[in-house]
Order: sequence, then C-alpha cells, then structure tokens
Amino acid sequence: MVSMHSHKQDSAILEEAEDARMARLVGELADRGPATRERAREALVALGKPAVPLLIQLLSHHKPHVRWEAAKALGGIADPIAATALVNALEDPDGDVRWLAAEGLTALRLEGVQPLLAALLERAQSSWLCQSAHHVLHTLARKRRLGAILRPVLAALDKPEPQVGVPLAAYAALSKLRELPFFYG
Repeated sequence: MVSMHSHKQDSAILEEAEDARMARLVGELADRGPATRERAREALVALGKPAVPLLIQLLSHHKPHVRWEAAKALGGIADPIAATALVNALEDPDGDVRWLAAEGLTALRLEGVQPLLAALLERAQSSWLCQSAHHVLHTLARKRRLGAILRPVLAALDKPEPQVGVPLAAYAALSKLRELPFFYG
C-alpha cells in the first residue's frame, strides 16, 4: 500500500519539474535562434494556463523579440487572465508587439473587450492604444450582437481627435455590454 505521504511527495516533485521546464522554456524565448524561440513558445502554448503568469511578466522584458514571443504565446493560449496585460501591450513601443497583443485580445473576444474599453476610458489620448483598439474592435464588431455596441466606439476612434469622443463612447459600450445576458465580467 502506498502512503499518502508518498503521493504528496510525487506531486511536489512533478510540480517542481514542471516549474523548472517552464523556466527553461521562458529562458529560451530570449534565445538568438528563431527556431529555438518558436519551439519554446509552442511548448508554452501547449502548457496553457500555468504558463500565463510568466508570459505576462515577459510583456515588459527589455528585448522586443521576447515581448513579441510572449504576446504571441498569450494569444495562442487565450486565457482571460492575460486580458489586462495584453491591453497594456497595445502601447508597446514595438509595432509588432502591439499587433500581436491586439490579435490576442481578439482571440479573447468578449473577455478582451471590457478591459480594452476600460483602457480607452482612461487613455484615449494614446494614439497607439487607439490604433490597436480600432483593430480589435473592428474585428469583433463583425459579430452581429457586438457590432451594434462597438460601432459607436469605432466611429469615435475614426474622428480627428479621438480623445474627445472615445471615452464617452467606451463608457456607453461598457454599460450596454453589462446589460447583455451573457456578460459575466
């Protein structure tokens, strides 16, 4: 008969091994070789949720290619926990990172819309945020029910001075989203 203590030890050993593997994979995202980075990213995406906190931390790495890999992986995992971090990455100095963050938010669908609209309420003066938000909202507005809610925000983003009309449009959209029966956040 195997003792309960033995199962706990085995579980702890497996968890340590998994943590070590994740740490190694995260380190490989900074590798010079694109093939090594791609393999590491794909392995982290396959790990899913457990990798998300480490990937979120990498969105603020000093090397743009590491932030790119993290944003790409987070988009592949599509965990709502990463939504706010992806919204913040919409203001990354690297345009490719911003694009992947927008793609990641698009993959989150409704779970990505709320933090994006909240950011537009506070930071509509950010041209990078507004450009990236336009991409996300335009893609999601193709959904019939969301389209009616998001189109006024898109119209405000298209105006010459979005910082004027976007906060009000984002607030109205958030209010309408909260009224939907399928909105939980």
